[in-house]
Amino acid sequence: MNNAIFSFPIPQNEPIKSYAPGTPERAELQAKLAELKSQTIEIPLIIGGKEVRTGDTATVTMPTDHGHVLATYHKAGAKETQMAIDAAMEAREEWANMPWVERASITLKIAELLATKYRSLINAATMLGQGKSPFQAEIDAACETIDFLRFNAAYASQIYADQPASSPGVINRMEYRPLEGFVFALSPFNFTAIASNLNMSPVLMGNTTVWKPATTSIFSNYILMQIFKEAGVPDGVVNFVPGKGSTIGKVIFDSADLGGIHFTGSTNTFQQFWKIIGNNITKYKSYPRIVGETGGKDFIFAHSSADPDIVSTGIVRGSFEYQGQKCSASSRAYIPESIWPEVFKQVKEEVAEFSTGDVTDFGNFFNAVIDKAAFDSITNYIQMAKDSDKAEVVIGGGSDESKGYFIEPTVIKVTDPHFVTMEEEIFGPVVTIYVYEDDKYTETLDLCDKTSPYALTGAIFAQDRKYLNQGYDALQNAAGNFYLNDKPTGAVVGQQPFGGARGSGTNDKAGSYLNLIRWVNARTIKETLVAATNYRYPFLDKE
Repeated sequence: MNNAIFSFPIPQNEPIKSYAPGTPERAELQAKLAELKSQTIEIPLIIGGKEVRTGDTATVTMPTDHGHVLATYHKAGAKETQMAIDAAMEAREEWANMPWVERASITLKIAELLATKYRSLINAATMLGQGKSPFQAEIDAACETIDFLRFNAAYASQIYADQPASSPGVINRMEYRPLEGFVFALSPFNFTAIASNLNMSPVLMGNTTVWKPATTSIFSNYILMQIFKEAGVPDGVVNFVPGKGSTIGKVIFDSADLGGIHFTGSTNTFQQFWKIIGNNITKYKSYPRIVGETGGKDFIFAHSSADPDIVSTGIVRGSFEYQGQKCSASSRAYIPESIWPEVFKQVKEEVAEFSTGDVTDFGNFFNAVIDKAAFDSITNYIQMAKDSDKAEVVIGGGSDESKGYFIEPTVIKVTDPHFVTMEEEIFGPVVTIYVYEDDKYTETLDLCDKTSPYALTGAIFAQDRKYLNQGYDALQNAAGNFYLNDKPTGAVVGQQPFGGARGSGTNDKAGSYLNLIRWVNARTIKETLVAATNYRYPFLDKE
């Protein structure tokens, strides 16, 4: 009889392995990379635990070597999408009724499998399919995925333990039910951890999902799906349906059983989803939960008292790690005239040291952008700067797609703080610098706050605490994740819950209880021990 009142403690973050020469993890990862590169796998849909092949296929290639095919995958159509919805709804009741500790135990087993048996596999797949270096894959596909799973178990403990007060003769309690329908999970290409969490966060709380992975992350995501199954996630709880977004979305948003959407991707796509849900609102059994993390135009802002060494390192790491393909990557910077020459000198020197190439060469700090569409979009922004008299490409600006989608780390300096590359999301290795007069600190803070429709991440650099605090206050609504004297990337689960507002999403803070609470539908239960037997209250009695 399982009647224990159990609570999962707050865990420690998963240690990051170094992959330094001579370490066992380096040798294991190199062997796994060679193994995966030597084969081409077939990726089916997985619906209700069964493999489904539609015959409508496409290929997965390496960003650093787009002639190398890693996999052929099957695409879901309208029929398969409805099958996935049906499977999710069929599995829902049994999964929802499973004791939450048992559900959490399954998610913790996923974490343990990733930390041990499948660590090199998930990292290698992420490197090859998504163009990540060993370090970027380790902090994402291994550590962050593991942290999401482990910390969420602890946060679920807190949520389920949060109960209302009772009065004499009355017992009050709160029941945290899952949503009444299924959750549609749409994951992006850039973080394997996000793909896992978009599913497993609602799943932990008793929901079932229909999962559409990004086309360019299908390789690692399919491996995740297999690990979910091995850990004991029942058939139909997560349904894996890669395919064309418009085809899948039409069926999803037309379903009366849509209970929620868990999304990471572009602002425009998320806003379109919100409109469609609004137009269809009378179709649904309940109001769908809409949770999304979307675009960003993340900033670095330096005061004249800032240390140029620290600022330059923040620009280099914040803008160019994983080729700038992070929602949090710094893509605009405001630097005072007095320190700009030294900051520029150091950024230029550090970027010149970068080695660029295939992910299987561990000496490369810098790799390729994700695909042809990204390559074309990013190089178009660089060309705009080259063609303008208001902008100058001062570092990089070159590109080569002959073998992989390689774009040089690029720094653009503008005289117009509203130049297009200061305002629009680029999602690549491009940062635009606006150099301001030292005595215009206050005015430039206001400019930074009002320039972008986004509010995801931002960083302020100053050694003088007065001006650090001034920036902290002036930019309080400009970023959901705000950094003092550090780059605006690298949020750690349990330490810096992640999410932004304005055009950057619903700020439901992945990596905290705030996200989990969106996937429950609370019911309050009041039990009166000795109930009244007459309608009359004492005030009605005669004198």
